[in-house]
Amino acid sequence: MTPLLEFRNVSLSFKGVQALAKVSFEVAEGELFAIIGPNGAGKTSAFNCINGVYHPQEGDILWEGRSILGMRPDKVAGLGIARTFQHIELFAHMTVLENLTLGRHVRTKTGTLAGSLWLGKARAEEIHNRAKVEDIIDLLEIESWRKYPVAMLPYGIQKRVELGRALAMEPRLLLLDEPVAGMNLEETEDMARFILDIREELGIAIILVEHDMGLVMDIADRVMVLDFGTPITTGIPAKVQQHPEVIRAYLGEEFSSAALRAAEEEAMTSVEAAAD
Repeated sequence: MTPLLEFRNVSLSFKGVQALAKVSFEVAEGELFAIIGPNGAGKTSAFNCINGVYHPQEGDILWEGRSILGMRPDKVAGLGIARTFQHIELFAHMTVLENLTLGRHVRTKTGTLAGSLWLGKARAEEIHNRAKVEDIIDLLEIESWRKYPVAMLPYGIQKRVELGRALAMEPRLLLLDEPVAGMNLEETEDMARFILDIREELGIAIILVEHDMGLVMDIADRVMVLDFGTPITTGIPAKVQQHPEVIRAYLGEEFSSAALRAAEEEAMTSVEAAAD
């Protein structure tokens, strides 16, 4: 089967600084694929390449087998690729309902005149859009906040609203850029539950960029690790978290050596115990 998205040998640099170096991965329909790495590893740069914000110097990006390299961000969104941002990008003085409704803009076909008169197709489309927004409000459990300006909401609820606005676009691929950054434990657990519900109930493929390793290892199908724009390894979470280069990239050479010594000592103790 043709993957939904293919990221092929993409290289990106800014004035000689390498952000991505021949990075490749693919995402299948309904898959939850995570990209992890230290700060500055190139994770958000990969998202910006997919969205059409950045234009890589090498490689290609394919959507259902067709190149989308060089496509404008609005056209990419129209294909069914939506995203959230590391720093919340909502309209703070608009209500939750208004922010979510704005997410329907890529699915609105009727013109300004027909929409202002609210007749015929425009009326049917508006009713359909409102129903979609209500479904999202129910899914993300934000009914009690629907009429509040976003600026008045707790941080964790704002992150939920931003997720909801992306869902309002009816995406087939959702790019989540640090969706639990700055959240407490309860908010993080809620967001993890919503992400799993989105994948399982809506069938949306997800690429997750996140620093919370507990979250990533619990919910991702596969994980790719980047370090200074270079891929270290890609695989299932259980394999990735045991990779020595991953440990070194995250925790440093000193920790890796200490961990290795501890493992060696434990193995030696087991051997001696077996001999006795």
